[in-house]
Amino acid sequence: MNKFTLSMLSVAVCLAVSPLAVGAVMAKADYKAAKADISARYKADQAACAGMTGNVKDICSAEATGREKIAYAELIATNEPTSRHRYDVRLAQADAAYAVAIEKCDDLSGNAKDVCVKEAKAAYVTAKADAKVANKTSEAKTTAREKSTDANTAAQAKVLDVRKDADADKRDAAYAVAKEKCDAFAGDVKATCIKDAKTRYGQS
Repeated sequence: MNKFTLSMLSVAVCLAVSPLAVGAVMAKADYKAAKADISARYKADQAACAGMTGNVKDICSAEATGREKIAYAELIATNEPTSRHRYDVRLAQADAAYAVAIEKCDDLSGNAKDVCVKEAKAAYVTAKADAKVANKTSEAKTTAREKSTDANTAAQAKVLDVRKDADADKRDAAYAVAKEKCDAFAGDVKATCIKDAKTRYGQS
């Protein structure tokens, strides 16, 4: 795992911090209060960003928006702890991390910026693919508990298909990053770089 991916994961974890404990059903008044708290925090965060300038301000705003979206997704998942809502939380985390990463890429230029964007997209694809696999796995386990052995087998087969698709998406995203890095070279060196990338990530 490269430094960029680690950074993306750190952003997702930081953005996802919430005082809500997923799984505890909330009273209507608590739910309403939590929504108000999220809204108030978002306004305060954006107010803090307003005093900044340039790309620092854009990054700050993206982080504030990401925290708000994750917090709302977590609130819904807390109130209705379903696999779909847990999936929505993962998607919100992925969206937030990607938005912040893209803003940070604006501090770069040329090939360095192109690579940064590709890496951000690759991490985004990976996060969404992992979220999808986790969601389908959860659904399959629920199906297995509720239905017969045949249904269990079918559910597991579905998970394998989703995992296969997710792995393909990850390889494609990783190849896009590697290919972008090859653009820093020219001639035979670039051609060899692209050929190696295709072999490494199973591209035809």
